[in-house]
Amino acid sequence: MACHIVLRRLAAFVCAAAALASAHAVAAYPEKPVRLVVPFAPGGGTDLVARTLAVGMGKELGQPVIIDNKPGAGTIIGTDSVAKSPADGYSIVIATFAHAVNPSMMPKLPFDTSKAFAPITLIAKGPNVLVVRAESHFKSIKDVIAAAKAEPGKLTYASQGNGTSAHLAGEMFTNLTKVQMTHVPYRGAGPAITDLLGGQVDMIFGTAAAVAPFVDSGKLRAIGITSASPSAAMKGVPPIGVDVPGYQVESWYGLYAPAGTPADVIAKLNAAAKKAAASPDFAKKIEQEGLTVVVGDPAELDRYVKAEEVRWRKIVKENNIKAD
Repeated sequence: MACHIVLRRLAAFVCAAAALASAHAVAAYPEKPVRLVVPFAPGGGTDLVARTLAVGMGKELGQPVIIDNKPGAGTIIGTDSVAKSPADGYSIVIATFAHAVNPSMMPKLPFDTSKAFAPITLIAKGPNVLVVRAESHFKSIKDVIAAAKAEPGKLTYASQGNGTSAHLAGEMFTNLTKVQMTHVPYRGAGPAITDLLGGQVDMIFGTAAAVAPFVDSGKLRAIGITSASPSAAMKGVPPIGVDVPGYQVESWYGLYAPAGTPADVIAKLNAAAKKAAASPDFAKKIEQEGLTVVVGDPAELDRYVKAEEVRWRKIVKENNIKAD
């Protein structure tokens, strides 16, 4: 009997010790730097948003948030690296429009989008902007449509990768206007805009965050925005839908961790992202680039992205949009 009592007490002690250790582990998070994967090359809009956010999050978490650029395959390479990372909160990804579209465009993904990730928070939303070089003879959406009809397939539009908002914005444009243009995908907005400035491509339906600095500096000319309404950050630039009825595309940025990440860790990441996004520096920087801060709870990101998946699955199917 005494032996059984000792064993029971020992078991209780071990369980209590384990519980205390677990509680300490959660309380101590993070004990090392957090890796924030950007599934694009450096220099684009997503990279800018992530780097600006990372500074504020690092201050709140008490550990550096280090940017890890992993471009390629329409965000799949970088996103997959997080899907396969330990669910401990030390690897997260900034997701974009492509996260909601890839499942309908690329049926053989290396992960199940709906099961591989735990939502943290939406960060921001905003329109894309159709831009051309400052010296381009295109001054309006009607100019682009006329040129595309005159020489089918000759005009080229860049994107930051297959399945991204810039790609689908172009696909929707060509489908609704019944014109042919050639899509040229890159491994991020930075390289795409470099080639646009160099004359290798004619235009890009770029995210506001990526193109705004070049529009402001006069190197690029904005001729249309993808939102249904005019943007305060792009004064004087008309919605593409004015000339192309039914046209509307929205970019967004959100944070995800691997599925199975402890709820307490998700809560800490969510709180850090909210605080960082609420800072005057972050808000001012992204609002100047046509974005609106929309941080919220994890469930809000989950609902928003699921609705986007349904919407774009329908559009991709109806318009027979293919990944290049």
